[in-house]
Amino acid sequence: MADVQPLRTLRYDLKSVGSLDRVAAPPYDVIDAPMRAELAARSPFNVVEIDLPEAANGGDPYQHAEETLEEWIHQGVMVREREPALWVLTQDYTGPDGNSYTRHGFFARVRVEDYGPGKIRPHERTQPGPKEDRLRLTRATRANLSPIFSLFPDPQNEAWSALEPVTGEEPYDTVTDADGTVNRLWRVAEPGTIERIQDALRERELLIADGHHRYETARVYAQEIGGEGEHSYVLMFLTALEDSGLTIFPTHRLLKKDTSDEKREALGTALKRDFDVEQVSADELEPPPGSGKVQFGYMDAHFRTPYRLTLKDQAIADEALADKSDAYRRLDTAVLEALVFKGALGMTEDDVGNKRGIDYSKSFADAREAVESGRADAAFFMRSTPVEQVQAVAEAGESMPPKSTYFFPKIPTGLVFNPLE
Repeated sequence: MADVQPLRTLRYDLKSVGSLDRVAAPPYDVIDAPMRAELAARSPFNVVEIDLPEAANGGDPYQHAEETLEEWIHQGVMVREREPALWVLTQDYTGPDGNSYTRHGFFARVRVEDYGPGKIRPHERTQPGPKEDRLRLTRATRANLSPIFSLFPDPQNEAWSALEPVTGEEPYDTVTDADGTVNRLWRVAEPGTIERIQDALRERELLIADGHHRYETARVYAQEIGGEGEHSYVLMFLTALEDSGLTIFPTHRLLKKDTSDEKREALGTALKRDFDVEQVSADELEPPPGSGKVQFGYMDAHFRTPYRLTLKDQAIADEALADKSDAYRRLDTAVLEALVFKGALGMTEDDVGNKRGIDYSKSFADAREAVESGRADAAFFMRSTPVEQVQAVAEAGESMPPKSTYFFPKIPTGLVFNPLE
């Protein structure tokens, strides 16, 4: 059962910062050094100063985040709300497929639970490094700075029906991100509306779409503090699985340069043995959805010939992944990992998670260019994972390989924060 509660937020005072456009940022894990510098230059109060902190002269970045946040609160740049509220967000965006969408959802605080049926489920594996970083930041700031993006079933559209009327009013503020996504934010404090949302989600299971490391950090932090309190909850952005604007796009796999001749030979042998190999045009490298078979595109930097690879027999994957569920064994990314990365190339799960020998690209054009330019030795072009398949794997209690899903757009950081004390 999902325990969803309104927030007594810590948030920016618009009179002090001008607008959220100047202080919001993408999630910390997609920000590189040039982007961080550009965001910090927009405003001395940009959220990267606390969510992706850098201390002067090699100092402690976590102490910098703690001191900066305390100073902003003291100066009135940040204010703490007395009354609880939900915060509605709509995102008008153009997807990587060129189509226009609007995603709908809301910010709330959700009780931290262990993973399990009827509670909260993950869908991707995590790595220890990011969790340690986020835990140290949480200890320093004693706040959730960046939301976890989660999904919930709502076939009758009960939640959005309760929240939609507020979107006819002037938004609290609007943020347009670097991808052109227009994020509009509204505050909902009416007790009856909040109660309707809580009733709609009370019996629902939540599926984490993005932010697994942050959720697992929140769980560790809640256990460290112990007992009941603000720390027993975590900041979430919640969207219905049935939402018309919910989209999942693929993340393509790249083999890094300088793959050994021995591994190239092993790769070629495995592909010919396990897959039907069909030459296609370069524009057809990303297979269409709905074939019912495991498929992906392939091109290497030596021959630069585009192919579509189709698993010859599902029994091959069933044998390689005998300890996994049927849903997992039919997952393109899982079969690629088992038969090719682990089987042919001898990678471990740790190698895959830490990108030793492989890399990822969210852009079809970038992945193709990486091979054609020789920046990568080869690329596997993936198709998007249907949300029903994501649910099925999660319900089996399993976590997908990294980057099996690309939920677009990201949820901005800096719109609202959740204090943990």
